[in-house]
Amino acid sequence: MSAALRFELPLPDLAPWRAGNTGVEGVWHFDSGQPGRALMITALIHGNELCGAWALKGLLEAGLRPARGTLTLAFCNLAAFDRFDAAHHDAARFVEQDLNRQWTPERLRAADSLERRRAAELAPFAERADWLLDLHSMHEPSAPLLLTGVQPRNLALARQLAAPEHIVIDAGHSDGVRLRDYGRFGLPDAQAGDARSLLIECGFHGDLASRAVAQDMCRRLLQAAGTLEPAALDATLPGWRLPDAPRQWALTVDGAVVARSPRFAFTGDFTGLERFAHAGTVIGHHDGPGQGEPVVTPYDDCVLVMPSVRQAREGVTVVRFARRAPLME
Repeated sequence: MSAALRFELPLPDLAPWRAGNTGVEGVWHFDSGQPGRALMITALIHGNELCGAWALKGLLEAGLRPARGTLTLAFCNLAAFDRFDAAHHDAARFVEQDLNRQWTPERLRAADSLERRRAAELAPFAERADWLLDLHSMHEPSAPLLLTGVQPRNLALARQLAAPEHIVIDAGHSDGVRLRDYGRFGLPDAQAGDARSLLIECGFHGDLASRAVAQDMCRRLLQAAGTLEPAALDATLPGWRLPDAPRQWALTVDGAVVARSPRFAFTGDFTGLERFAHAGTVIGHHDGPGQGEPVVTPYDDCVLVMPSVRQAREGVTVVRFARRAPLME
């Protein structure tokens, strides 16, 4: 592991919180008894993404309870988390299949892998949620990214939150549906009612700052959802609120590169948000460095979103292309 990818975020001790209080391992549910939104916050969809686990652990340790509506906290892929080794952290992403590609009725019914069975356990909680925040981190060092999907209601919520700086508008992945697009979260605005869903990529998996980003986004969603008043949040979660972003940029994804094999290679050490002035700039090759069909930027002023070959294999997205514009009211 290079110095740039040193894993500094320690492994959280989840033993006191592992059982949950719902009969489903790792899932906690609290009901205020008052009208309000059903907010769900999820972590460890990938077992090597520790920042979200730290945030949920912090909420539970603080004894946070909703003043309105309900709050569900879920440690999702505990089996993958149990495999975690900082020296080989990619191996803990999942056990058999990526849990964040299984969110269709057909895959949930199949129950033919550990991850699909776990998704089926979690699905009823997601189906009852009005708002969802899914906490993730990234393969490479990069600024945080908030993924809204393509629905305008989620983009409006991103503006309301005023952080982070970079907002990604994307339709998902070719190899499966994410939790944040499951069920009514993926419906058009006219059919979705109050449903809102966001996925936050908090930074590199092992960066200490990723924990602070996860905590900050939890704090912002709890306030925006009306789960607790700002004063109560400040008292319960001191130091969790980071400064607002000085500005926000919309990165509209309109293309992606899907690996044909594990040999895919970039032409540089790209980590994300690199901008290329001219269409046709070569950024990678499908069959290894300088080998096979080149991959080029499709238009001028193209931004790379989450480039990484750490999970490269046939069918896996290794980079997305986006157009950048100021996020305006």
